[in-house]
Amino acid sequence: MRHATQNEIGDCVRRSLDRYFKDLDGAKPCAIYEMVLGNVEKPLLETVLSHAEGNQSIAAEMLGMNRGTLRKKIQQYRIKV
Repeated sequence: MRHATQNEIGDCVRRSLDRYFKDLDGAKPCAIYEMVLGNVEKPLLETVLSHAEGNQSIAAEMLGMNRGTLRKKIQQYRIKV
């Protein structure tokens, strides 16, 4: 099974941001960092939790974060576990 590399994920983000800037059609962007994190972090957490079969300790380890941090993010994004 082939795993996505960091380059592939980065390329996906670049393409999405290029499309975002093009779609702005000259309008001034704002809060891009928060927008990207908000659109990436929730599906990232949901996908990893799914692969960990809802086990927050395993998911936190996979994500490289503290279990308490993961729990806060689950609450923040109102993710059903």
